[in-house]
Amino acid sequence: MVEFGDMVDHFGFTLMKTFKQRYLISDKHWRKDGGSILFYTGNEGDIVWFCNNTGFMWDVAEELKAMLVFAEHRYYGESLPFGASSFKDSRHLNFLTSEQALADFAELIKHLKRTIPGAENQPVIALGGSYGGMLAAWFRMKYPHVVVGALAASAPIWQFEDLVPCEAFMKIVTTDFWKSSPGCPESIRRSWGAINRLSTAKGGLQWLTETLRLCDPLTSSDIRRLKDWISETWVNLAMVDYPYASDFLQPLPAWPIQVVCQYLKDPNVSDSLLLQNIFQALNVYYNYSGQAKCLNISETTTSNLGSLGWSYQACTEIVMPFCTNGIDDMFEPHLWNLKEFSDDCFKQWGVRPRPSWITTMYGGKNISSHSNIVFSNGELDPWSGGGVTKDITDTLVAITISEGAHHLDLRANNDFSYSGIFATVALPVRNLAFFCSISLCFQAWTAERC
Repeated sequence: MVEFGDMVDHFGFTLMKTFKQRYLISDKHWRKDGGSILFYTGNEGDIVWFCNNTGFMWDVAEELKAMLVFAEHRYYGESLPFGASSFKDSRHLNFLTSEQALADFAELIKHLKRTIPGAENQPVIALGGSYGGMLAAWFRMKYPHVVVGALAASAPIWQFEDLVPCEAFMKIVTTDFWKSSPGCPESIRRSWGAINRLSTAKGGLQWLTETLRLCDPLTSSDIRRLKDWISETWVNLAMVDYPYASDFLQPLPAWPIQVVCQYLKDPNVSDSLLLQNIFQALNVYYNYSGQAKCLNISETTTSNLGSLGWSYQACTEIVMPFCTNGIDDMFEPHLWNLKEFSDDCFKQWGVRPRPSWITTMYGGKNISSHSNIVFSNGELDPWSGGGVTKDITDTLVAITISEGAHHLDLRANNDFSYSGIFATVALPVRNLAFFCSISLCFQAWTAERC
């Protein structure tokens, strides 16, 4: 683990302040002769955590003779431009943007090539997943002279404005649950009304608190927050519906949605029994390890994710519309209301979102002039609804991983995924096209033939 002194503001000329950007580096398999640099474009969290959950890079390092670099995104982990005061002043937060982060990455690569003997002329490939995948794609678009190509895994670069339907995301979540059991999404759909009825009944709030084993007693003003917490739980399960046990967001069994849906097969039960079943389902996500004494409706994921910084980014330039209708999905109806969203952002951060800025900055769907980007998406991943799922050109390639969840392809070698990028694919064979395509692209990019 090392640090690099990066500019707080790359695009102005009055603030000359620098900050320490953390990055991780491994040269175990790197070769100065014929090697390459795989550069992880860090996203909204602690870079050590992302490094530990991006085993794909470690798996291919030897075959690509690659140096591995994991760069932490500004305002996350330990890379805080204003230290402990980074989130206390909106003027400090003004430098939390994707553009500044990309400039950080470009400056870091320039620094590495200047200071590491043998690295100067080595090709660099950007890799990232989710928001990090978006950054990898945008990095190649904006800095093609710095990176020769990019693997953008589960990167919803089109989840902006009206580029894709706002309901696509939640429809995919619902379909994932339906595949395990048709009664499962129907149970969830009916649970919202059951919560409403039970919460207004005499003693209902106490009953819900005890039945769901919540850490804090519910009040009537908590019901909206309770339902949002439950909804986010179902979304997270869809994202991490991996074919093996994992602990990415929470410790979970293999195919966790199947385990959850065992408790939700029958929607035609009483309100009280339905909520008892909902608790059993929630308990799979929050207490599979059996160590949780109660469930906290203020927490849905690991603390390694920087929810505070992401909240600010979502309120400024990463403005992603979502909506539900309660018919084609299993959630309560909710329209996308930009004014309401903007007012909430102003109340929390004192800023208002710019919903069209990302498409202005990065091109929206008009990206055919770019090259050498592989967009990979898992069939089960709700973020695929905002991703590139069809080839745009011969060098802007889309790959869909059957039964794959959120950036499954970036995770480590596993008996249920693959046994090396150039080696024989183990299980499942459905990923063969992905690994062959990636290997060919990486070889082509690093040889400057693509």
